[in-house]
Amino acid sequence: MLSFLLRRIVATIPVLVIVALIVFLMTRLAPGDPAANIVGDNATTENLQKVRESLGLNDALPTQFARWGFKVVQGNLGESFFMKKPVTELIGQRIEPTVSLAGVTLVLTILIAVPLGVIAAWRHGGWLDRGLMGFSALGFSIPAFVIGYVLIWIFALKLQWLPVQGYNRIGEGIGPWLRNLILPAITLSIIYVALIARVTRAAVAEAMTEDYVRTARAKGISEARVLIKHGLANAAVPIVTVIGIGIALLIGGVVVTESVFAIPGLGQLTVDAVLSRDFPLIQGITLFFSVIYVAVNLLVDISYLVFDPRIRY
Repeated sequence: MLSFLLRRIVATIPVLVIVALIVFLMTRLAPGDPAANIVGDNATTENLQKVRESLGLNDALPTQFARWGFKVVQGNLGESFFMKKPVTELIGQRIEPTVSLAGVTLVLTILIAVPLGVIAAWRHGGWLDRGLMGFSALGFSIPAFVIGYVLIWIFALKLQWLPVQGYNRIGEGIGPWLRNLILPAITLSIIYVALIARVTRAAVAEAMTEDYVRTARAKGISEARVLIKHGLANAAVPIVTVIGIGIALLIGGVVVTESVFAIPGLGQLTVDAVLSRDFPLIQGITLFFSVIYVAVNLLVDISYLVFDPRIRY
C-alpha cells in the first residue's frame, strides 16, 4: 500500500512539470502584452520597455520559466501583475466560493444520480430506465450557461424564490450561504447527474446478471438487499471512477457557472486573469487546479483497493 502511494505520488511530478511548461508557453505565446495593458494606450515605447523590464518579460523564455519554476518549488506562485498581490493570497481569498460550489454540486449529484441509476438498473427496460437515458442525452446536449440562464429566469426573476447572483460566505450563516448556491449547484449538477446516473445504471445492471446475484436470490434474500449489497457494492469501482472524473470536470464547469452567477471564486478570477493577460495569476491558478486534478485521480486509484480487494498493484 505504501509503495503504491509513493509510486503514484512520484509519477505525478513529471505530469505537473509538463502542465506547468504548457501553461507557461501558452501564456507567453498567446496574443496580447500585459505590459501594454498596464501602461495604457497613450504610453511611449520607452515606458512600455521599462514595464516589460520590471516584469521580467524581456528575458529569454527558458530564463523566465526557470525563475518561475524555482519560486514554485519554494511555494511562491509569484505576484499578480495587476493586483500587486501574491498569487497564493489571491487564490486563498477566492477558494471558499469555488470549493463551496463544487462541494454542494458534488453532494447533490451523488444523492440524486446514484439512487436514480440503481433504480433504473433494477427496472431495466422500463419507463424509468428509458426516461433516464433520455435525460442523459438531454443533459449532455445543453450547455451549462443555457441551463443557468433558464433557472435564473424561472426561479429568480419570475418566481423570485432565489437570488439572481452573488455569494454569501459561510461565516454569514448557513441559510444565506446555501441559498446563493442552490441555482448554480443545480446548473452544474444536471450534467453530472446525467453522467453518473448513466454509468451507475450500466454498472449495476451488469452486476445484477452475475451468478452470485442469482445465488443470493435463490437463498431468499430480499430484492433490496440484493440490489444494494451485491449489485451496487460490486459496481462501486466504475461508479467511483466516474465520480472522480466528474470532480475533475467540475473545474471547467465552475469557470462558466461562476461567471453566469457572479460568484467571486477561482473561476471568475481565472476569467479576469485571462482578459488582463496576468501571466503569474493564470499560471498559478492553472497549476493549483492541476494539483487538485492529480490528487483526485490519486484518491480514485486508492479507492480501488478499498472497493475491490482483488486488485493488487
